[in-house]
Amino acid sequence: MSAEPRLPSTPLAERMRPASIDDIVGQEHLLGEGKPIRKMAEKGSIFSMIFWGPPGSGKTSLARVLSLSTDIVFKQVSAVSSGVREVRAVIEEARTLRKSDAGRRVLLFIDEIHRFNKAQQDALLAAVESGDIILIGATTENPSFEVIPPLRSRARTYVLNPLSVANLEELVDKAIASDGYLKKLDIAFDDKQMLIAYSAGDARSLLNGLEMCCILAEQDGKVRITQEVLEEAFQRAFAMYDKAGEEHYNIISAFIKSIRGSDPDAAIYWMARMLEGGEDPLFIARRLVILASEDIGNAEPNALLLATACYQAVHAIGMPEARIVLAQTATYLAAAQKSNAAYMAIRKAQALVKKEPPHPVPLHLRNAPTGLMKNLGYGKDYEYAHNHEGGFVEQDYLPEELRTAQFYFPKEIGREKSIRERLAYLWKQRKYD
Repeated sequence: MSAEPRLPSTPLAERMRPASIDDIVGQEHLLGEGKPIRKMAEKGSIFSMIFWGPPGSGKTSLARVLSLSTDIVFKQVSAVSSGVREVRAVIEEARTLRKSDAGRRVLLFIDEIHRFNKAQQDALLAAVESGDIILIGATTENPSFEVIPPLRSRARTYVLNPLSVANLEELVDKAIASDGYLKKLDIAFDDKQMLIAYSAGDARSLLNGLEMCCILAEQDGKVRITQEVLEEAFQRAFAMYDKAGEEHYNIISAFIKSIRGSDPDAAIYWMARMLEGGEDPLFIARRLVILASEDIGNAEPNALLLATACYQAVHAIGMPEARIVLAQTATYLAAAQKSNAAYMAIRKAQALVKKEPPHPVPLHLRNAPTGLMKNLGYGKDYEYAHNHEGGFVEQDYLPEELRTAQFYFPKEIGREKSIRERLAYLWKQRKYD
């Protein structure tokens, strides 16, 4: 019996880190001949940048490779576990190095930079502006919303694309051919495409999942990767909450449906699963804002106010305290009266707009800033509601062709009940049954 290949202590994804631009798989729009980041590496002239792309698309690897292409000191922090103190320490070290070592500079790579709040991002501005550090921030979120404008203006934003199936296959083949552990194994796949599918486009998940398959299935140097091995490997290699995989969508679905179903205990449980799995709290907060309008609406208008305040608070304070704000909001929304009438109204209106021609605005509703427009009848016979008793006058606000159209049907629930009663009183020709 042959000796069992010795498993390295470093995960495969880390062992397969690229050492040069040419080692990176994918991102041809940035790394191909004549493309911007390849030019930077070739010239040894690195600027501050924001890398925006999905998990496992190579943001960290690209930052490391850029630092290797020049005489730059690479420093890495994670916005999840680091704060202003750690960032300032790196900046101070960079300033000292720049003065003492003939202008040698530091590349500060901040993973998940969108997790930094405004104050934390502000702390970077002076050092980036002065050139004391070269900043590369990595984010899976749209920088337009998650990175403050002054920082964005000092850094170039580059979008990293999801890795293609061909890219992922190339990674698997390279790992099997070059990794010291894997190349000693005789590896056979029942279906290599299933391994690709399980990775959900994430190179890190792909490589570590491949390694776990080999650990589980290896017998006397031979590995057969079956469907059962894949299922077991990916369950063991990653938590049952995978931000990029199917379970992500299953759990957020259970969370939303628990709130819609007015079960605060279930909502809190699924939210805890997400937070413990490393979900971005801002993702949860955004979903709560959407739910406050879609599922609660005018039955409890305060729901949207609270959800919006929750998003702002989570953005400002970050974890771990943000979990308390999320818990308060989720339980309130779960306990609130529910109505999807506003959501259904806009759906009905959009469906009609797509089907009908673009009907003209009635003349009496048009603004008339010029004499010509007045002569054409713009604004004629318009009744100013505030000039009438109760601040209401019955007149047509829809195009002539749609006079009888009705989209909003408030329910007899919560505060929406009083809205329904008022509209039924004002618009007696409309039906609210």
